Amino acid sequence: MQLDLNLLTALDALLEEGSVTDAAARLHVSAPAMSRTLGRIRRATGDQILVRTGRTMTPTPRALALRATVHDLVQQAQSVLSPHTEVDLATLERTFVLKWHDALAAAAGPALLHSLRTEAPGVRLRFLAEPGTDTHDPRRGDVDLEAGSGEPSSPEIRHEVVGHDRLVLALRPAHPLCRGPLTLEDYVATEHVTVSRRGRLRDPVDDALEAQGASRRVVAATPTNATALQFVRHHDLVAAVPRLVSRPLLDDLGLRTRPLPLTMPPIPIRLAWHRRYDNDPAHAWLRERARTALRHACGPAGDAAGWPAAEPGNTPDR
Repeated sequence: MQLDLNLLTALDALLEEGSVTDAAARLHVSAPAMSRTLGRIRRATGDQILVRTGRTMTPTPRALALRATVHDLVQQAQSVLSPHTEVDLATLERTFVLKWHDALAAAAGPALLHSLRTEAPGVRLRFLAEPGTDTHDPRRGDVDLEAGSGEPSSPEIRHEVVGHDRLVLALRPAHPLCRGPLTLEDYVATEHVTVSRRGRLRDPVDDALEAQGASRRVVAATPTNATALQFVRHHDLVAAVPRLVSRPLLDDLGLRTRPLPLTMPPIPIRLAWHRRYDNDPAHAWLRERARTALRHACGPAGDAAGWPAAEPGNTPDR
């Protein structure tokens, strides 16, 4: 039986993209050519692989079962046929696109840029805001590295936890809650600001309060931590923000923090990238420098994860 092994590369692209048009763009061929290749794959496998459902293409059960195996085979073939070379940082000319949570970009971005450009002066970074819709998707190759708390749902995305953070209450020094013990009753009686790029007035803090039979009054939603802290700076409002990565902003604005008077889980800080970059030496270098910058921003190992939950009556955090 004679097989065209180029079909594996096309099948890998089709299964990852879920679209004939997008797979064609990824492999730099025309959509009709990719459509004909899909026909050859169907004849070779005896399966439809992708079937149309409305305006989208849905993988068959056989395709889902093959996806990981096909991708690994393609990666192995590339590794065999491409010599492994060390990246020459002194001559590297590359622009990396990063989609990071704004607090992480503010806390770790400057150190990351300095580290990268010290070793590779030709490298540039593009930090993208986290949009309300995924207009930039690492599966399409237009994002090199993501950083945030969410766990990717796609099997094509690699991710690792590089640290943890914990929510604290941010408030200005003149706020009444800066004085004396902080009880749950005092906390819910004040006015709050949430951080949501979609403008949501509710977040996991409200779920935790609801479990205790309490609720708070949220008067504004802001898209970033920086904006929320400006509201807090000028008014008797409070905001729950990540303690460690918000330190630069909190210090610059002269704000105080206090532990929340309710138990909230630690916040994981994840790096995520498409697995197509696994064997890219320059990308591996970027990932290592990003890990270092984020871990430094998170403070000593275990700082946030080991920070005790707040109890009513505790003293200000800073």
